[in-house]
Amino acid sequence: MKLIFASDSFKGTLSSEKTVELLTEAAHEVFGPCSTCGVPVADGGEGTTDAVVLARGGNKVYTTVHGPLMEEVQAYYGMLGGSEAVLEMAQASGLPMVPEEKRNPLNTTTYGTGELVLAAINAGCTDISIAIGGSATNDGGMGFASALGVRFLDSEGNVLCGKGSELEKVAHIDVSGIPANVRNAHFTVMCDVTNPLCGKDGATYTFGKQKGGTPEILERLEKGMCAYRDVIIREFGTDPDTVPGTGAAGGLGAALKIFFHAEMKSGIETVLDMIGFDKLLSGADLIVTGEGRTDWQSCFGKVMQGVGDRAKKHAVPAVALCGGLGKGYEGIYEHGIDSIMTTVDTPMPLAEALERAEELYYKGAVRLFRMVRAGMRMK
Repeated sequence: MKLIFASDSFKGTLSSEKTVELLTEAAHEVFGPCSTCGVPVADGGEGTTDAVVLARGGNKVYTTVHGPLMEEVQAYYGMLGGSEAVLEMAQASGLPMVPEEKRNPLNTTTYGTGELVLAAINAGCTDISIAIGGSATNDGGMGFASALGVRFLDSEGNVLCGKGSELEKVAHIDVSGIPANVRNAHFTVMCDVTNPLCGKDGATYTFGKQKGGTPEILERLEKGMCAYRDVIIREFGTDPDTVPGTGAAGGLGAALKIFFHAEMKSGIETVLDMIGFDKLLSGADLIVTGEGRTDWQSCFGKVMQGVGDRAKKHAVPAVALCGGLGKGYEGIYEHGIDSIMTTVDTPMPLAEALERAEELYYKGAVRLFRMVRAGMRMK
């Protein structure tokens, strides 16, 4: 019997790697000697770099970049061997990096994410995968692009540094200074957001409030973003509002797509491809996946949906072990997940469930495998 383990992390308690360890131990307790193969996975958000580096046997490369408020910070990218690199913008431009009292998307920049990419390219990487979730920014990707050689100029020819408050000042965009090694790199953006750059469903009004934007700040940012969009249309012949995903990460999606011709892909699909997940499924008898909480959102680019769809494609049964269930969780059954079991085994406060996460997960894994064993004995 061959078992495959590919679970998301349980945020704040169990890493994806830890779930593999616990599932492996529980499987051997229930089945005795059996073939198990576990891979850490993520959906393009927090933990993506760690998961891919571990699964691929890569290494983390640390470098100093500028954070969202232009402070110096340590960040890392994953070197996967050959010319591949993977990184998260949250490492350099993430919302948790900005204290709550300082959160204001007029003042934040993606410059450090551009520096992180440049470090990987200067180290010889030509195939760059970027997870762009969790940003603190709404700068249209100006800071990111500036770090990679793009110049944003105001009406008087002054070079802008690239933050949200400067969107309204952009009069010309000069891409002639992009270095050859950056131009020749291939960028894959891990993104499940389809929002346009501007409008009621755009970057500013959809995500700006959670980054510290007041109604007044959001109105100013939206006017600036629309002006920025109009310059892009005039000088590049492309309307970002017609390209899904350009509003991701405060408009970083637009900069990556238009200035660097990036390919936009689902986060979980990109991760599964990068770790060679389909090859692991050869000869598999069962897949175990899971996440901290399963609800209607789990069907939209999350780990369980991606793993379940691959299992369904290869006709491999898949079950899930999750922390809890929410409204609409049943939708995941349409994505190849045959059954779900929760780790919590009695009513308890959330704080207790989090504190006992490892113990509860292991006991849940044992229950799950005992149920599987019972099913194997049925005739």
